[in-house]
Amino acid sequence: MRQPTRLAIVLAFAALYLIWGSTYLFIRFAIDSIPPFLMAGSRYLTAGFLMYAIARAQGAKSPVPVTWRSSLIVGGFLLLGGNGGVTLSEKYIDTGLAAVIVATVPIYIVLLSWITRATPRPRLPVLLGLAGGFIGVGVLMAPAIHFSANDSQRPATGMLILLVASFLWSVGSLYSRRATSADSPFLAAAQQMICGGALLFFVGLITREKVNLHAISAHSIWAWIYLVLIGAIIGFSAYIYLLWHCDPAKVATYAYVNPIVAVTLGTLFAGEHLTSHTIVAAALIIGSVAIVITTEQLRPKAVPPV
Repeated sequence: MRQPTRLAIVLAFAALYLIWGSTYLFIRFAIDSIPPFLMAGSRYLTAGFLMYAIARAQGAKSPVPVTWRSSLIVGGFLLLGGNGGVTLSEKYIDTGLAAVIVATVPIYIVLLSWITRATPRPRLPVLLGLAGGFIGVGVLMAPAIHFSANDSQRPATGMLILLVASFLWSVGSLYSRRATSADSPFLAAAQQMICGGALLFFVGLITREKVNLHAISAHSIWAWIYLVLIGAIIGFSAYIYLLWHCDPAKVATYAYVNPIVAVTLGTLFAGEHLTSHTIVAAALIIGSVAIVITTEQLRPKAVPPV
């Protein structure tokens, strides 16, 4: 496999930081008039087929059947479980708050790597960071569980969905590094988007989501186009590309950049705001994640990252 250039790595990280941070707002706009699972499914199916055609046109070899099995598993965890959960949760909570909870992904990754013995026992700073992250989640959720069941946002529901979605995304991210994939990271990303998109679309159908074409608003259509062309084709491809070429702890740094981007855009364009209580919890979570990631980056490695 050809080694990536420094410029390619920098551009991929920029896409991960800025584009993924913006997708929370565009997901909110898209699901205003399109059901969440059908929106996400059609988004990734469209992006996947476009990416697949582009990759093959550029000379990528036809993938062997076993890579489709791996893509189904990765797509199930990352896109159905992870992104599908994010999309559904935004029916209940603000975009900035969603990004803050998704920032727990690196914490899950460290715990799962330790439990599966892929990495040694976390050192004391990492353990303190993990504890701080979970305390932050507890602080965030404490007031939400006291909301009235008749509250239209039902924030506790959205938060629980996101905690499960973040766990599933973490599992898929770790599995993707060891899965049998196509030789091209872009073809692999296309396969995963096709499989994940199909699963999302199927869930939308079995849950009887319905689309009223006449009721779809213009801003939902433009948001969907952005999510396909920018969020999926560029953003998701950048994530898979970085997982192939960089240490997972470095890739995970998006987790404490995305919330800043999401909160800023949500405040400017969706009239959202964070309460002082939420800001304290966000500081705990993001600060803890920064400690975990920084400590993991400083850990001596027996071999260089792929």
